[in-house]
Amino acid sequence: MKFSCNKQILVESVSIIQRAVSTKSSIAALEGILIKTTQKGIELCGYNLELGMKTTINANITESGKTILNAKLLGEIVRRLPADDVYFTTDSSNITFIQSGPSEFSLVSIPSEEYPELPGIPEDQVIEITQSLLKSMIKQTIFAVADNDSRPIHTGTLFELTKNKLNLVSVDGYRLAYREEIIQNNLETNFVVPGKTLSEILKLLNDDDSKINIHIGRRHIMFQINGYDITSRLLEGQFLDYHAAIPKHHETELVVKTRTIIESIERVSLLIIDRLKSPVRCLIENDEIKLSCTTQIGRANDQFDIKMEGDALEIGFNSRFLLDALRNAEGDEIKILLNGPTNPMVVRPIEGSSYLFLVLPVRLKSES
Repeated sequence: MKFSCNKQILVESVSIIQRAVSTKSSIAALEGILIKTTQKGIELCGYNLELGMKTTINANITESGKTILNAKLLGEIVRRLPADDVYFTTDSSNITFIQSGPSEFSLVSIPSEEYPELPGIPEDQVIEITQSLLKSMIKQTIFAVADNDSRPIHTGTLFELTKNKLNLVSVDGYRLAYREEIIQNNLETNFVVPGKTLSEILKLLNDDDSKINIHIGRRHIMFQINGYDITSRLLEGQFLDYHAAIPKHHETELVVKTRTIIESIERVSLLIIDRLKSPVRCLIENDEIKLSCTTQIGRANDQFDIKMEGDALEIGFNSRFLLDALRNAEGDEIKILLNGPTNPMVVRPIEGSSYLFLVLPVRLKSES
């Protein structure tokens, strides 16, 4: 194999592909990047058996071939090369020579035959969506993905496709995040994408209205974004029946300025640190919310005006969970629905139903 390419393009591509490479594996090939020549250029591929990424960059190819180079070492080398162009040569002994300006490296590479093949995804089940829309939907739901493996299915986000509609849902046992959107689609299916995969997808998505394709298989999914193919396994299991988890009625309805409630909770939460856990106590009455928090190092109080309909109540929340929901709400004002001190809080937009956040309360101890 022999080719040359632009250093900066190579550096950018390697740094992205590295995210799908195993950092520690009993299979040395999985700690590497597969480099191979194609008719379109040089293909770079990283795969850790759960997440795979590949892309093709322009190159001047004089001899076809393929090899595997340790991803971490390759990334460190190409970032530090002095010239604009990089020259690669792999000989029959699996030694790869990298040259740029006066700098030269010779690396022992791994035979390409040891690299596992990425799963194939059928071409018939595909949806198209704009980058900015998918980015917004993932950001509004990924915060509620479970971060432990007690129920592995909840370490991902449910994608629910019905005719011309896409719903995303995440749950972690303490909160729920739901987002819906109208898209052009004729598929009727649902699947769960790992949260780790969606974190990588977020890094690649732009804030524009250019389209990307999502290919859906039975056990795997592939996102095609800005020249990168990201292949991921899907999670298996029974996802929570989220419809049953959302309260059907409420006794108290609040209209709150989003920025005001966030800043108030942030202030009273200053006394909460990892070793001093304490809920934020919310007393809701007379068009006002009074917040308080008490820990071993002191007490904080704050209050602000709201629009209120229904019963007064006192309820407690984990401040981090509540803030995660509020920070992902859109609009200057939000609607908060409550049904007593032991049932979940529901956060909705003032108009429409594009998103819904549910946060479970914390049982309060009586204050002495």
